[in-house]
Amino acid sequence: MTTTDPALDPEVELAITGMTCASCAHRIERKLTKLDGVEATVNYATEKATVRHRADVSPQLLLDTVAAAGYAATLPPPPGEPDGTDAAADAELVLLRRRLTVASVLALPVVVMAMVPPAQLPGWQWLSLVLAAPVVTWAAWPFHRAAAVNARHGAATMDTLVSVGVLAATLWSLVALTVGSAGEIGMTHGFSVTAAGSDGLGNVYLEVATAVTAFLLAGRYVEKRAKRRAGAALRALLDLGAKDVAVLDEHDVEQRVPTDRLVPGTRFVVRPGEKVATDGEVVEGRSAVDASLVTGEPVPLEVVPGDAVVGGTISTSGRLVVRATRVGADTQLAQMARLVEQAQSGKADAQRLADRVAGVFVPAVLVLAVLTLAGWLLLGGSATEAATAAVAVLIIACPCALGLATPTALLVGTGRGAQLGILIRGPEVLESTRRVDTVVLDKTGTVTTGVMSLVDVVAAPGERVEDVRRLAAAVEAASEHPVARAIASPLPVVGERAPLPPVTAFTNLEGLGVEGTVEGRAVVVGRPRLLVERGADLPDALVTAVEEAEAAGRTAVVVAWDGTARGVLVVADTVKDGAAEAVASLRDLGLRPMLLTGDNTRAAHAVAAEVGIEPGPDGAGVVAEVLPAEKLAAVRRLQEQGRVVAMVGDGVNDAAALAQADLGIALGTGTDVAIEAADLTLVRGDLRLAADAVRLSRRTLATIRGNLFWAFAYNVAALPVAAAGLLNPMIAGLAMALSSVFVVTNSLRLRRFR
Repeated sequence: MTTTDPALDPEVELAITGMTCASCAHRIERKLTKLDGVEATVNYATEKATVRHRADVSPQLLLDTVAAAGYAATLPPPPGEPDGTDAAADAELVLLRRRLTVASVLALPVVVMAMVPPAQLPGWQWLSLVLAAPVVTWAAWPFHRAAAVNARHGAATMDTLVSVGVLAATLWSLVALTVGSAGEIGMTHGFSVTAAGSDGLGNVYLEVATAVTAFLLAGRYVEKRAKRRAGAALRALLDLGAKDVAVLDEHDVEQRVPTDRLVPGTRFVVRPGEKVATDGEVVEGRSAVDASLVTGEPVPLEVVPGDAVVGGTISTSGRLVVRATRVGADTQLAQMARLVEQAQSGKADAQRLADRVAGVFVPAVLVLAVLTLAGWLLLGGSATEAATAAVAVLIIACPCALGLATPTALLVGTGRGAQLGILIRGPEVLESTRRVDTVVLDKTGTVTTGVMSLVDVVAAPGERVEDVRRLAAAVEAASEHPVARAIASPLPVVGERAPLPPVTAFTNLEGLGVEGTVEGRAVVVGRPRLLVERGADLPDALVTAVEEAEAAGRTAVVVAWDGTARGVLVVADTVKDGAAEAVASLRDLGLRPMLLTGDNTRAAHAVAAEVGIEPGPDGAGVVAEVLPAEKLAAVRRLQEQGRVVAMVGDGVNDAAALAQADLGIALGTGTDVAIEAADLTLVRGDLRLAADAVRLSRRTLATIRGNLFWAFAYNVAALPVAAAGLLNPMIAGLAMALSSVFVVTNSLRLRRFR
């Protein structure tokens, strides 16, 4: 029984191997929670079990319990030792690919010889046996093993049907070769339509066994590879942190040490261009800190002694001395990683339709095969006729078309998506696109470019715009601040400018602006309050320009020389081309757009108005000034309201929300963390592809559903025919192959998607 004992130890995470479907995860979870003093949750998608247990429950008992259920588990390594989980998962994927390669190469000639009479040379059936032996044993071993585990627990899945079908076709072929007439040199396959009155021991069905194995291994490999990538978001998040750090001792002497040796209270140095090693408080120095990796917003944060900084952010200008306040698992970066993992675990219950139906379909087929055998014998049929009809039932029920239904449509759909710049993670993604009704858009880097640009220059009465821009750019060119880089870059509306004049006596006024001498003029460029402090009055025209810029959520920089304010430069993050068109297309698909950002409210509303997102009380509007965890909470609130949410983002701060959303869409121009946490990736970073991605996903899902319907319909219609002895097992194998051809052909129609 599940315990609620409050004295449980902190969570321990077990890496699980051997699971082949969601029912495996459920079985392991049930076994673990039956232990006294244990609570467990098993995630099939990430192949991990999160377990809390009392101190008197040994970790070895947990491992033994998983092993008793027919699977394998490993504990996390001690601190300081490498984790072999990734290597083991990679090795498992490599082995699966090797099985698929061997099965495909050997199955092809077996199928050709069985189905093409001119290829049936003398002794071809014995050559088929030699080629088929590694396929039906070694290559098909994962299915046989899973079927045996399921049988021990009184369960049946698609693995059971695959194993039984492969073994039935193989054993019948062995009997036919050794006892029947199928082993005679010169034998060729006949094509009697019915089984009644025919010599079933005159035919072999090795092509059925090998083709089923190869097709199903292909589907398993696609699924396994998608699951393997599920944990990459967490690894990418943790890789963002600094690997080593310059620590100060009591004599202020620097020594570089690994970041994991930091403890709260340690002082460390962050130079310009370096990452902040861990969360802390600035004790010395001033700098502009680029927090876009964490916050997603392009405007750097000016920090001074007493301000907090977050691990993973970058100092862009000054040298900082920081006192560590949180390290290891307590840092904001680590907390974001946990948010991503928790959000991903909510998708663990998803499983393919074929697996769900197998719980009823597989036992029904096995029962029908037994009843067919008994029925023929009771009605006076010969043992050969009875066995032939029973084998026909098993062969016709082999889920070749079912196994192809999802992977072929997925491969064609994802291939077409790749041509269009759309990457689809896996089949569970497609179901999400069909149900989505709300799309949440991150602002910076998604709807906007994420890069500060100079968007306007306002000159004071009597001054020239060209002079304001030229002198300001000359001073700012000596600074590395992102706002300075925007000012120093070419301004298209002004036109091509001549080479900038040199600047002398340059001074960086931390957090306020810059100053220097250009062409004999003392030029100051900075925040409005800097000019006020210097005694420079702002003309009404410039005051109005500053107010309008700030009202639109933009950054206003005042330019002055010789003690007089001469103009205002307006810097902003600009809306991407096509963003408004993308929002309109998403709305046409029945989705309600919403803007979610950590930026200030005025900037958010200005961008929303520009792309056509209207704020409103129904939630399809604008939510601004949110932290990464609050983005996740915002998505959860929408889901609690009954909405099915798609999230579009590109930054580290979006990763948890992307993973939590029913459909996560990342821009390929964004961070690896966001891409790995998402379900769909838009390679070109064009927001207009989001609508195309939803349409392609829905079309692919419709194709998969059509494939599954016809595959099941084929089985349901053909099983009674086979049981009645009206279908030769050879014809059953051919019919099964034709059903597979139909599924493949139907899937190939996705190549014409526009």
